[in-house]
Amino acid sequence: MANHIVGATGRTVTSGFLKSVLQNGVGRYVFQLQRITLKFCKASGQSRGVRDYVENHLLDFAAVNPGVVVYVTPKPQIHARVVAEYLNGEIHTVFLDKKSAEEIQQHVQSLVWRSGQPLVRLRKTQHSENPSIQGQWTPFTNRPSNTTAALEEKLKSLAK
Repeated sequence: MANHIVGATGRTVTSGFLKSVLQNGVGRYVFQLQRITLKFCKASGQSRGVRDYVENHLLDFAAVNPGVVVYVTPKPQIHARVVAEYLNGEIHTVFLDKKSAEEIQQHVQSLVWRSGQPLVRLRKTQHSENPSIQGQWTPFTNRPSNTTAALEEKLKSLAK
């Protein structure tokens, strides 16, 4: 399923909780990017940055990331884009029309660092799959009720 996030606003990005790839990094870290395909037009001026990236930076990228398969697909009259395929089956597309080689290098590097999980707006900074049934801890949790009532009254009088 393709994830096209161009102008990511709160309405276009779903909300959820932070997820990670199960057990990745326990033995050794495995980059989740499996394949990257650069599609561009040989003659179009909008694909000039992609052509420059392919000529000057792509071999360095391939040397640094030997686990990523790189395909270069020149097609006539096509919008320049990079298609990233991840181990979990997700496909992400970034359009590269009128971008410089340095901007393309940043986009490609961000695709390498991603986990392949869809981008989500975080609902909370923390989340537990097994929430506590005991409730949230406060400084008054284990105090006797008469002491707690006296402390609450004292705090109210200090706040005024």
